[in-house]
Amino acid sequence: MRVSPSQLVPGCILLRDVIGKTNRPIIPHKTVLTEEHIFILDKFLVDQVEVSERLENDSMYKPEERIESEPVEEKEIEANTQVSKLPFKDHYLYVVEEYKKLFDSWKRNLPINNFAVRNLILPLIDRMEDIASAVYTLHHFANKQDYFYHHSVSVSILSAYLGKKMGYSKGEWYQIGLAGLLSDVGMAKLGNFAFYKEGQLTDEEKLEIRNHPTFSYRMVEHIASIPYSVKLAVLQHHERMDGSGYPLGLSNEKIHRYARIIAVSDIYHAMTCERSYRKKQSPFKVIEELQKEQFSKIDPRVVQVFVDAIANFSIGTKVLLSNNQVGEIVFIEQNNPTRPIVRLENDEIITLSNSLSLFISEIL
Repeated sequence: MRVSPSQLVPGCILLRDVIGKTNRPIIPHKTVLTEEHIFILDKFLVDQVEVSERLENDSMYKPEERIESEPVEEKEIEANTQVSKLPFKDHYLYVVEEYKKLFDSWKRNLPINNFAVRNLILPLIDRMEDIASAVYTLHHFANKQDYFYHHSVSVSILSAYLGKKMGYSKGEWYQIGLAGLLSDVGMAKLGNFAFYKEGQLTDEEKLEIRNHPTFSYRMVEHIASIPYSVKLAVLQHHERMDGSGYPLGLSNEKIHRYARIIAVSDIYHAMTCERSYRKKQSPFKVIEELQKEQFSKIDPRVVQVFVDAIANFSIGTKVLLSNNQVGEIVFIEQNNPTRPIVRLENDEIITLSNSLSLFISEIL
């Protein structure tokens, strides 16, 4: 029989694969559904699924008589619903702290609980308007000590945001955001040097870190509730369009479209944050660096969408320049949006495209 996900109960048996956008199964046939599977089907906006008339325990399945159970996970859903009512920054910091707890469990070799991961990150991804407003301030939320956890959460929501801006469906934003969050889980298999070392990494340590996409993939490879597209993005997020990336040295169309989005978000957030061995850079300076990289290493379409999103200024926007002068945007060049014309407080007019040593540090 065909039913909607809202009618499913744990113990239902799938008779047909649930197919995702990539024509690969989100959940394969013959799967005995759990609360986690049902949650996933709902979040991926699946309309209907075909299930057996009998449950796993051989009792008859009557969808119209579904009785809602209240497993431990539902308490977590309720908690996240309450958190979603907090100011965006507080909600973001809550997710970072909870992600840190999950990551600590993976360091102890516990398996990934995909339901817990989704339940944590999807309510934050749902706050698209807040994410849009925070794109060029996310780096302020992070600190050097917990940079890694902030990075994972920020890459997730930035990637989902880019997916939305590129016209993907809501179900795919979720997949892209999930892939962004899971892309670095393999770091749990590395030593403490990957998180806490002061100063530059040795060549040997750099080589070890380059293994983390493979470790991440292995940690999610056999989780049936994670779509294959997400697993590919996790594996490929450090591949580059010119073949210079890792771990497989893939190039161009061989790199999954989700992985290309995550690559841009990953570079952007890493360069805008202060780390133990690297000073942070202005978001707008980083955008200019991404524009240079788009001709070789990263997908130019993704970069252009990001530029349009982050440099979506309006006339009259107050900005702080890299020389600590405050000004107001009076004209925006369509082809060079990160370098508008600015009027300083002393009424001096500066065309940033003609003053390459100056750039916007912050939006005020």
